[in-house]
Amino acid sequence: MKITRITDEKVSLRRTIDTGTEQQRKDVQEIIGAVRQDGDQALFAYTEKFDNVSLSTLAVTEEEYTAAYRELDDELIEIIREAAINIRTFHEKQKRESWISYDDDGTMLGQKMTALDAVGVYVPGGTAAYPSSVLMNVIPAQVAGVKRIVITSPPNEKGTLPAGVLVAAKELGVAEIYKVGGAQAIAALAYGTDTIAAVDKIMGPGNIYVALAKREVFGIVDIDMIAGPSEIVVLADETARANEIAADLLSQAEHDKNSSSILVTTSQQVAEQVQAEVERQVALLPRHEIAKASVDTFGHIYVADNLEIALAVVNELAPEHLEVITENPLALLPSIKHAGAIFLGRYSSEPIGDYFAGPNHVLPTNGTARFSSPLNVDDFMKKSSIIQYSQQSFEKNFAKVAKLARLEGLEAHARALEERLK
Repeated sequence: MKITRITDEKVSLRRTIDTGTEQQRKDVQEIIGAVRQDGDQALFAYTEKFDNVSLSTLAVTEEEYTAAYRELDDELIEIIREAAINIRTFHEKQKRESWISYDDDGTMLGQKMTALDAVGVYVPGGTAAYPSSVLMNVIPAQVAGVKRIVITSPPNEKGTLPAGVLVAAKELGVAEIYKVGGAQAIAALAYGTDTIAAVDKIMGPGNIYVALAKREVFGIVDIDMIAGPSEIVVLADETARANEIAADLLSQAEHDKNSSSILVTTSQQVAEQVQAEVERQVALLPRHEIAKASVDTFGHIYVADNLEIALAVVNELAPEHLEVITENPLALLPSIKHAGAIFLGRYSSEPIGDYFAGPNHVLPTNGTARFSSPLNVDDFMKKSSIIQYSQQSFEKNFAKVAKLARLEGLEAHARALEERLK
């Protein structure tokens, strides 16, 4: 990791988001078209083509759930249950209620909160299993009151899903889980097939084909976001321990070769120690090739002259994950404007938030924390305005509204008001 001394905040984490090649976009459009036309038949065909497994059914069977519980030890199952409780407790505090207010003249105004009818959660497959993705996407939907939650995930070579994913889904009571991945899964969730009924919103990360498919179907359904590679920024002073910082940086680097791990510190000594620790620790990781490629390309250490500059750099970076490991991290919280999740102090290591603490780990990336928030209960609800105008208010205000309507050239609007006085 390169060390750079900085005297101002002109540093950016933002990178060009991968929008795919023209061929990839065409492939995705072809897949979506085939699923719309041929439904389940296309899903079976693409699963055999891309996942190298021939399925007789898309839905997960009870036998598969039973096998998943046998595969995981009892302690791990209990940990999943405890994590689910923590996540649910946190998200219960986010839920907003409908409200109504009354004026003295009898006018009633309000807002009605309504949960979405159905959501789809895409759980990626590939080189790792992600039960945490199940917990983080399903639980806020349940808290919001979503009645139908569907999980899709690509099957492994045995034609099933990872045990952790199945156990997490079963523990949450998800009734619909289908063994289908890629753009074809997104198409099925958006348009529906004989087996998979369409949903209203699609959540969850995936590869470039999943991301492109979500872009294609947006408008037919809602989507959560187009997530970029994982990011971590650590803000540290001279009190921080280099070995711990290095370990936290690598916790994100092992995700993906394009992940970004950055240290912003006021201590040259800490910077040099972390640089050495990263080199030492990365060689010991099972996914060391991925982690090393990440830190070599997107890892960096910035040494700031003071905390004021360091904080300005952090806000410019607007990271997905921000750790504050300083003598008094809480005192710096008011100065942090842009970050998806903020971890304060030595013992708030980023993986605590990824799995167990309770806040959601689905976070804005690529600098979008400047205007975006973590996944939350509101993402699974919609708002309707309520207007019940009294006669007294109408007679008081109709002429003002009619005048505004005519200013915009909308005569029928004005007359709709005036008709009521004839």
